[in-house]
Formats: sequence, C-alpha cells, structure tokens
Amino acid sequence: MKALIKNFLMAVVSFTILNVWLFRFNRNTIYRGGDASDMISEFAAYGLSTSVLYMVGAIKVLAAVLLLVGIGYSKLVKPASYTISLMMLAAIYFHFSIADEWLKSLPAALMLFSSLLIIYLDRMASTEVNS
Repeated sequence: MKALIKNFLMAVVSFTILNVWLFRFNRNTIYRGGDASDMISEFAAYGLSTSVLYMVGAIKVLAAVLLLVGIGYSKLVKPASYTISLMMLAAIYFHFSIADEWLKSLPAALMLFSSLLIIYLDRMASTEVNS
C-alpha cells in the first residue's frame, strides 16, 4: 500500500510540475506571484532574471522527469524528491518575499509536502527491504 501511495504521489508531483512548466508557462492562473499573468512576469515580480527562470525551469522539469522514471528505477527517487523539495521551499520563500497571499503559495506547499512524503515513504520502503 505504501508503494502505491508513493508511486501515486510521484506521478502527481511530476505531472503537476510538467503541466506548469510546459503547458501553463504562458497562461494566467490565480497562483502566479504578484500581479503576474505568465511565468516570465512572475519571475520578474520576484526580481529574478530570465536566465534564472530558464535555469529553474530546466531543473524542475528534469527533476519531474527523473521522479517519473523513478517509479521504475528507485535510485532516482531521493535525488529528484530532494531537488523538488528545495525548489518548492524557494518558491514559497519568493511568494512570501513579495507579500503574496497564502493561496498563491499553496501549490508549492502541497508539492513540498508531497515530495517530503515521497522521501519518507521511500526511506520506509528501503528500511523494510533491509530488515
């Protein structure tokens, strides 16, 4: 059951990140920081350059893909989950740094919580195997 929950969370986190960065990049959502209407203006609202935007996007997309691959190749789960966790902590920080209402950082908080739960479930699974 734990493996099923972990795999489900891995798929949800991966597809959510891929959706945001590949399909909703130029779309307005209620979760965009500040008054931004797309990803470029959101990063500008945080005072971050376009170069940082593309670097963050590449890291998040790569981590999401590795997390998906991790469903079949478990050695990728921890590095991908830790990377996503760090990126979501940064996202939450930047939302708060421009005084966004809490709702705007809710998706990042949910992805952070899910990534940490994936790490926990992965650790439990490897502990059970080693016991």
